[in-house]
Amino acid sequence: MTNKLILELIWWIFTALVVVGFLFPIYTTTNMYYYRNLNILFIVAFITLTRYIFLLPVTWLSYQEVVKVVLIFCSPVLVFLLVQEVNSFQTFIDEYGWEVIIGNLPVPTLASLSKYIHAELLFFGVGSVISAFLLPIRLIVSIWRVRNLGKE
Repeated sequence: MTNKLILELIWWIFTALVVVGFLFPIYTTTNMYYYRNLNILFIVAFITLTRYIFLLPVTWLSYQEVVKVVLIFCSPVLVFLLVQEVNSFQTFIDEYGWEVIIGNLPVPTLASLSKYIHAELLFFGVGSVISAFLLPIRLIVSIWRVRNLGKE
C-alpha cells in the first residue's frame, strides 16, 4: 500500500473516533436521537472536506484530475443539501422543541444535553457547509497547478 492510502486510512479511523467521541455523550444519556445520521454526515463531511482543502497534496486525490472535476460539479449540490439539512434541523427545533428529539429527561439533563447537541450539530453543520463551498475553489487551483506547473 502506498503512503497516501495509509494516510487516508488513518484519517478515516480518526474521523470514526471523532464521530464516536462526539456522539457518545448523547447515546449514554438518551436512546432516542433522531438526528444521528445527519450528525454523522456533518462530522464526516466537515473533517473530510477540510482535510482535502488543507492537505490535498498528501491525499490520494492530488493527481486525480477527473475525480477533481466530478467533485467540483458535485459540490454545489452538496452545499445546498447541507444548508437544507441545517435549516431543517433548526426549524424542527423551533417548531417542536427538544423533547421530541431526545425524549423526556429530567430538566437539568434536558437543558445541558440540548445545549450540547445544538452547539455540536450547528458547529459541524456550518463547518461542513463552509468546507463544501471552499472545496471547489481549492480543486480548481489544484488542477491549474498540476496542469501548468506539473506538481501539486
